[in-house]
Amino acid sequence: MNDQWKKKLTPEQYNVCRMGGTESPFSGKYYKNTADGMYYCIACGSPLFSSATKFESGTGWPSFWDVVQKGNAILKEDDTLGMRRTEVNCATCGSHLGHVFDDGPNPTGKRYCINSVALDFKEKFR
Repeated sequence: MNDQWKKKLTPEQYNVCRMGGTESPFSGKYYKNTADGMYYCIACGSPLFSSATKFESGTGWPSFWDVVQKGNAILKEDDTLGMRRTEVNCATCGSHLGHVFDDGPNPTGKRYCINSVALDFKEKFR
């Protein structure tokens, strides 16, 4: 299966999505995106986040206060880097997306801090 992912994804996408890596802050193509639309998993195309829940967190990664639909993301404890965090994975293909923190805005108080490279964005046309 790893060979299939390596063929489908760029090296940077593979590093983040399949190896749990991260992109450098302020480097991703979506952290400043303000267009209306939907963010999908780059690996499998599952819908993950709506632009309606995106906010500017100042962290350098796209941030959202909720997933588009409960069950589209799986959360699991991550003890790497000497700290406890909550990892966010795509529920469909298991790709690593980023982490979620408890310092986001209302109504959820969550900040889903997601790597741009793990996302594909489709703009909503009016």
